[in-house]
Amino acid sequence: MSQDWDAGRLDSDLEGVAFDTLAVRAGQHRTPEGEHGDAMFLTSSYVFRTAADAAARFSGEVAGNVYSRYTNPTVRAFEERMAALEGAEQAVATATGMAAILSVVMSLCSAGDHILVSRSVFGSTISLFEKYFKRFGVQVDYVPLAELAGWDAAIKPNTRLLFVESPSNPLAELVDIAALAEIAHAKGAMLVVDNCFCTPALQQPLKLGADIVVHSATKFIDGQGRCMGGVVAGRSEQMKEVVGFLRTAGPTLSPFNAWIFLKGLETLNLRMRAHCASAQALAEWLEQQDGIEKVHYAGLKSHPQHALAQRQQRGFGAVVSFEVRGGKEGAWRFIDATRLISITANLGDSKTTITHPSTTSHGRLAPQERAAAGIQDSLIRIAVGLEDVTDLQADLARGLAAL
Repeated sequence: MSQDWDAGRLDSDLEGVAFDTLAVRAGQHRTPEGEHGDAMFLTSSYVFRTAADAAARFSGEVAGNVYSRYTNPTVRAFEERMAALEGAEQAVATATGMAAILSVVMSLCSAGDHILVSRSVFGSTISLFEKYFKRFGVQVDYVPLAELAGWDAAIKPNTRLLFVESPSNPLAELVDIAALAEIAHAKGAMLVVDNCFCTPALQQPLKLGADIVVHSATKFIDGQGRCMGGVVAGRSEQMKEVVGFLRTAGPTLSPFNAWIFLKGLETLNLRMRAHCASAQALAEWLEQQDGIEKVHYAGLKSHPQHALAQRQQRGFGAVVSFEVRGGKEGAWRFIDATRLISITANLGDSKTTITHPSTTSHGRLAPQERAAAGIQDSLIRIAVGLEDVTDLQADLARGLAAL
């Protein structure tokens, strides 16, 4: 990294500051131009003073930029800010959230290693483990997310990682992260937590005992559905391996996307509080409506893990799922009747979205796999945005009228 004229002042001033201050200030290294905003470095390569300087940079003998596939000042600023928010020693940015999961397994696991995965994970995550990691000799088994005894019993001598989403997509299931970390560590395994639904604004898994956190920055970290990216965060020892994989394989975050995410982080806490408030109101309203058979949201007292969510999260998130009368046909009628909410499988946007998981995000799974994950044909998922909640309620009422 180049020597920035005020980097030392910024670093010292950030010791002990609060989350919102870190979200705005962490990772900023001003150039000699003295810019107040975050600089964006759109360059593929860097010029060296001499041949010896180039050799020292490439070998790692001297720190500094080498090639933007794995060293870029804008990407590094985003990584430093994410590490600060998650309480990690180091964070590594990737091209997508799926690339973050790929990078963890490819850098830390080998053929013959065993990975335990929650049954309650995103459909593409299951496809990655089933269709690709297994092909290269990694053993994979699945465990119900909340059943700690099941995790303990399923760990083998060659188990390298335990991988969970908490809260899960789309049913908002949870696991006691601290307890699961103890189980993993007692048997020499590492716990990886996908923290996409909560973000560090609502939950910091590393502080609960997890070893590695992954994110799809495409979601709430961006917050406006503009671009794609991912993050891996944890101890520097493990992150060096992840950097090595990125340097070689190249699933790298672009500097422009990193700059977008830096701006997104500045409002992360404010946005997540607004998302949570509206999601809570809609979940409570949906639970009282005819035609709704079940609502899945950890903020509801009816949720079986409501107390756990209160204990390990600072909010219940923006994603509400619910089952409607009439199976798949009823769910499609409900979705098609809405006029304001966007029909799309993305989430974490300022605009509220609605989707039918069994035919979109989890559509590539076999019927038995969806059943094991609790994905019913009658299930609808909404990711609550930042619109006025009364307008969202009115739009959902259109869906109810179509049942």
